[in-house]
Amino acid sequence: MNIKKLIVKISLPIVGLIAWEVSAITINNPVILPPVDSVLNVLIHFQEPILGTGINLLNNTIVSIKRVLLGFIIAALVSVPIGIFMGYFSFISDLFDVLIELVRPIPPLAWVPLALAWFGIGEASMLFIIFIGAFFPILINTISGVKGVPKIWVESSQTLGATEKDILLKVIIPASSPSILTGLRVGAGIAWMCVVAAEMLPGSDAGLGYLIMYAYSLSRMDIVVASMIIIGIIGLTLDRGLRFIEDKYFKWKVMMK
Repeated sequence: MNIKKLIVKISLPIVGLIAWEVSAITINNPVILPPVDSVLNVLIHFQEPILGTGINLLNNTIVSIKRVLLGFIIAALVSVPIGIFMGYFSFISDLFDVLIELVRPIPPLAWVPLALAWFGIGEASMLFIIFIGAFFPILINTISGVKGVPKIWVESSQTLGATEKDILLKVIIPASSPSILTGLRVGAGIAWMCVVAAEMLPGSDAGLGYLIMYAYSLSRMDIVVASMIIIGIIGLTLDRGLRFIEDKYFKWKVMMK
């Protein structure tokens, strides 16, 4: 990355930090907007106990990461195969299409009452909310990717004697992989949004969402903002990791456009 591009990328965040600090000084009320240095102090001492308890930012971050990864992986393992079959076989698409389109617009948080009724208070309810949030973006992008595979590729494979299994494994899945990866990126971002909301549910006693609500109840906005920044950093890191895979292994997709 050249210097000019780096400057462009960091210029807006720097302006945002300056505006934040100026606003905090002007307002002069840390309950409304904490100053930058107090938030940085929380981030720097992320391993130390806060709020007069044994909890710290590091432990709560690890808890949230584990929940996101587990819910996200389950969603991917379920949605990708369903999406591939719906995209390739019209009968399966017709069978599931109406049901999925009815359920897909429902926000993940609308499932909270049912999650609590079905799974009770605890980890299962949180994982269900994360699963719902990640499931549909991955599914829709997978279906779109499979349906976007040029028919001539499939027809050429059939002409050469390829079986349905060969076509799926050697044509459909590789060709739709960029779209599937896009769905994974979107799903990962939504999974992070959902975990914070899920950790605010009754019975949660750990995680960044729990910490945000606990700190808010004590008017510790510096901890609230620090937790929000950590969520943003982790989400950005996860997205950049998936984008790296996309750029490294799917350059051919760009070349075809």
